[in-house]
Amino acid sequence: MWQTRGMPEHTAPTARARARAGMIDDIKAAAKQRLATEGPNLSLRAVARDIGVVSSAVYRYFASRDDLLTALIIDAYDDLGEAVEEAEGAVPRRDVAGRWMAFGRALRSWALEHPHEYALLYGSPVPGYAAPQDTVGPASRPVIVLAAILRDHARREATHPTDRLSRAVRADLEQIVALPGFEDIPPALLARGMTAWAQVFGSLSFELFGRLTGAVTDYEAYFDHQLKSMAAFMGL
Repeated sequence: MWQTRGMPEHTAPTARARARAGMIDDIKAAAKQRLATEGPNLSLRAVARDIGVVSSAVYRYFASRDDLLTALIIDAYDDLGEAVEEAEGAVPRRDVAGRWMAFGRALRSWALEHPHEYALLYGSPVPGYAAPQDTVGPASRPVIVLAAILRDHARREATHPTDRLSRAVRADLEQIVALPGFEDIPPALLARGMTAWAQVFGSLSFELFGRLTGAVTDYEAYFDHQLKSMAAFMGL
């Protein structure tokens, strides 16, 4: 690419910047290992011991447990978001049912590969932790994919669900469909989409947390059945 006179050139990261990034990566990797054995009740002192540094070194990068949890949560949401975006994006745009299936299967694949991060995102709330605004954007990535599926479906189909909604439910949904990315989604269709969202995550959580043990033997087939049932429920 041509360099325009007077514009600053891109420079490689300094050794100090590389060292800082490396330390942050080491801290987060050790914290993820702790998630697998201790859950989200992280101790910065324990993480420091795991990477062979004094605790004050870790506190220079993360001032508290909550700061470290936030970093892990953002990374996990972004990783999940990238997985579902890539899978859904590989399906032709007109095939909304296929996009939904790809979306759901990508959710499950990611959760099975990252069960402890999934539990951090969608399991029990961490006592004393309040997620900051920084997590909202990454957390919205899978929601935006689902909204695009519903929006494209609504724009191409002449008929949509006509469920009767209570005044309170309709008021909430009308606030959502006024948001960017949710335009053109009829409230009744959005209600069904939100029900499908809860159903899929509920089924996935039941699988990961052992609530289907003794009842289901082929988890993949059962999950696909849930996805297809919800596709029909949404009219895709």
